[in-house]
Amino acid sequence: MSSTATTSVRQPIYLDHAATTAVDPRVVEAMLPYFTASYGNPSSLYRLAAESKGAVDRARSTVAEILGARPSEIIFTSCGTESDNLALRGAAMAARTRGNHIITTPIEHHAVGNTCEQLARDFGFEVTYVPVDRHGLVDPEAVGRAITPRTVLVSVMYANNEIGTIEPIAEIGRIARRRGIVYHTDAVQAAGSLPLDVDALGVDMLSLSGHKFYAPKGIGVLYVRQGTPLLPIQTGGSQERGRRAGTENVPYIVGLATALRLAYDHLEAEVTRLQALRNRLIAGVLGRIPDTRLTGHPTRRLANNASFVFAGVEGESILLQLDLAGVAASSGSACASSEEGPSHVLTAIGLDPVAARGSLRLSLGRENTSADVDYVLDVLPGIVQKLRAMSPLYAPSAAVAGT
Repeated sequence: MSSTATTSVRQPIYLDHAATTAVDPRVVEAMLPYFTASYGNPSSLYRLAAESKGAVDRARSTVAEILGARPSEIIFTSCGTESDNLALRGAAMAARTRGNHIITTPIEHHAVGNTCEQLARDFGFEVTYVPVDRHGLVDPEAVGRAITPRTVLVSVMYANNEIGTIEPIAEIGRIARRRGIVYHTDAVQAAGSLPLDVDALGVDMLSLSGHKFYAPKGIGVLYVRQGTPLLPIQTGGSQERGRRAGTENVPYIVGLATALRLAYDHLEAEVTRLQALRNRLIAGVLGRIPDTRLTGHPTRRLANNASFVFAGVEGESILLQLDLAGVAASSGSACASSEEGPSHVLTAIGLDPVAARGSLRLSLGRENTSADVDYVLDVLPGIVQKLRAMSPLYAPSAAVAGT
């Protein structure tokens, strides 16, 4: 009672950075001139327009440098979902005269999964979903075995948005490269946590979303390796070298590049700090709450991701109780509705639908501290215990067996 009573005066603890992040004040500062003083359309010819074009060019060079790419290989989009859609639909449709087979996994974000489903349903493509193990890890050799003479595209996410598992992207890339197949990775969750060098990863296309690394919502990136066939899915003007029409969102492009630079200037130190907090959080939850399972790989996981399933309780009930206690968290992807049923990621790693509904994702960020972890470890066990006491799905004997 005393812990929750203090929530009326304490700042809410935000542990949903995998869903979105606050815009960094330094990013806001960099963006502001392009809303007012330097507001020209980059496609125009006068001096005001040249200021905007110069800002976009500098931002493109910054992103390219961090990715180890050419500026001409960087396409600015509206978000990670658009980047994924352009990558998959654009590459598949460009190659449809050579083949109609796509390889992906069952744990991809809906921006990839639903696009593959549409390509199969409406355009005659065949999609192979290479299974993952109980930790959500895909076997590169299984990807290789799935390749056929008609395979034109492989898409495997860099790190999973729900359970945090980091996939063997470079190993898969070597296989795809040997077979001459276009290879895409959804790196939306990886940005700001993992290296993004496209040559080291062996990818031909890579998607990013600014709001995952302290840039605004509404801006994303698609890297496309030079020479990769890509059919535009948004047509109009000649912006982005004709690959993505539409007037450039100059302030947000500047913001994304600034945020990406800030993230990678301090990557090693921040990853080390977050790993320490994450490890304390995981150990505390598993040690204090019986019948709890860590989801995702125990070591190959994002530095800020701690995800669990709790026997006998609904994840949404935990979230509501945490919110009352002043903690913002998630039960999985922010882009999925609870009405869709249990998480496709959790069922893909072998959880039955009932168990999958007891999920909780805690994702840390820059502002989180050891005190935040201590507070969560103080309130969460009581919340789960209270909900289990009211649940017909939880048998008291299970608690004894799990201690």
